[in-house]
Amino acid sequence: MLSRTAENLYWMSRYLERAESTARLIEMGQRMALLPGSAERQEWRSVIMATGAEEYFDEGKTLNEAAIVRGLVLDQDNPSSIHACLTRARANAKAIRTALTQEMWEALNDGWRRLENVDEITARRELPTILDWVKARAAMFRGASETSMLRNDGYAFLRLGGHMERADMTLRLLNVKYFVLLPESDIVGGGRDHHQWTSVLWALSAMRSFHHIYKGDYAPWKIADFVILNGAFPRSVTFCYRQISQTLDHLELAYGQRHPCHDLASAGLDRLNETGIGEVFRNGLHEFVDEFIGVTAKLSREVSLAYHF
Repeated sequence: MLSRTAENLYWMSRYLERAESTARLIEMGQRMALLPGSAERQEWRSVIMATGAEEYFDEGKTLNEAAIVRGLVLDQDNPSSIHACLTRARANAKAIRTALTQEMWEALNDGWRRLENVDEITARRELPTILDWVKARAAMFRGASETSMLRNDGYAFLRLGGHMERADMTLRLLNVKYFVLLPESDIVGGGRDHHQWTSVLWALSAMRSFHHIYKGDYAPWKIADFVILNGAFPRSVTFCYRQISQTLDHLELAYGQRHPCHDLASAGLDRLNETGIGEVFRNGLHEFVDEFIGVTAKLSREVSLAYHF
């Protein structure tokens, strides 16, 4: 496969996953902003920090939903905005049209101009509908790829990009939670706001899955354990790293070459498998999350170097 084709598949998948994850972050911010004391905690600022888009917002200004809609939904210059992500995903898809099945192209192409002529007032009024539409579009594309794409190296690069982005955004969702609820003066493991913690589960569509394992016990350490270390939950960091490692193993067999990215993914998965949630909290949840955000960013760079994009 041409490196250019692999790059387009990889980044198309990442941009779609990022659009969905940004929609989930905004929903999470909305839930947090409805709670008492939200102005003091600046939930919207924490959402922006999680997306890594601070430079696209005025640092000293108090943020509100209107600013979030402008910056994280409509702003074409912000690479984390939903509009920018969908536009870039389609551009990547268009460049490799023949590598996609008809079902994949239609899932990505249908209605992609929806945000083209939406102004801020309309976007605010229809925000829940827009966010649901973004999540549904991403799910439709994943369904089309799973049921119609050959299991070749193209499929591997598509999955690699999607799980890389998903691992990163799950970690960033946890950082939103940390920035809002765990100021430096608090003791990790102490009392927590029930609604703040469960908002993480809502954002990851994890409420029912979590309840299946832990019933109604929404203890902070159990929620963190579920979204970081539970290998059966498809949005957990461990699940994503397992898929990344397996996909890289497939590419190693296909091309007969092993690169630093293979070892880095394997080491990351081993670390997750060998770490208990008690150790994570003892050493600092925020520190652990930050570490793995860094590992994931390095892993993405190593993949690009290994496959020449």
